[in-house]
Amino acid sequence: MKLRIASLTILCLALAVIPAFAQNWNYDNGPINGTTDAWTINFGYIVSDSYIAQGSNVTGFSFGVWEYPGDSLSSVDWSITLGENSGTIFGSGTASGSSLTDKFISTNQFGYDIDLITVTGLNVPEKQGVTYWLNLQNAAVPSGDPVYWDENSGKGCGGSGCPSSASESSVGTIASEAFTIGGGSGGGSTPEPGSIMLFGSGVVGLAGLLRRKLF
Repeated sequence: MKLRIASLTILCLALAVIPAFAQNWNYDNGPINGTTDAWTINFGYIVSDSYIAQGSNVTGFSFGVWEYPGDSLSSVDWSITLGENSGTIFGSGTASGSSLTDKFISTNQFGYDIDLITVTGLNVPEKQGVTYWLNLQNAAVPSGDPVYWDENSGKGCGGSGCPSSASESSVGTIASEAFTIGGGSGGGSTPEPGSIMLFGSGVVGLAGLLRRKLF
């Protein structure tokens, strides 16, 4: 009898845990590249990447950026829409303060700092299986320099809808960027840097830097 009660207790606990795990989902468009190219997400430029929701809401996201040496992102405007920076808006805002973290990863061969940006504390309702777009713009650093969203072309991505489609507001279709987006109780996970970028080094000149596309 005691064995039956213990087994029943374990089963009930397991069943209670399953819904909690089921709430967590994650779309991963691949690791940070940091060595190939990147796209401006300030000075009026908007970069958009698609993903297929694998859960009922978005609680956070992470993405890779190129910044000038010593810069640290203080804020970025984001939105989640049904189209490339268009259509129904499901959520939007400015990530800053405690909801935004900027973690230095390395310096690439062009002299740019490669950083990981993580945004938390969101609660954007979505429908599972629907394609949405994450749009980033108006990124701000105290120096006023450009900030670039790392392009990885979706290499190493995982999940339904991989790799992401992407566009830039002034040129249209581009290769996709490094980001993850997630929902439930977990939030956006961290895209790991590609191993090749860890060997990047160099010094960048600070003239002629304002370009919507680096190369």
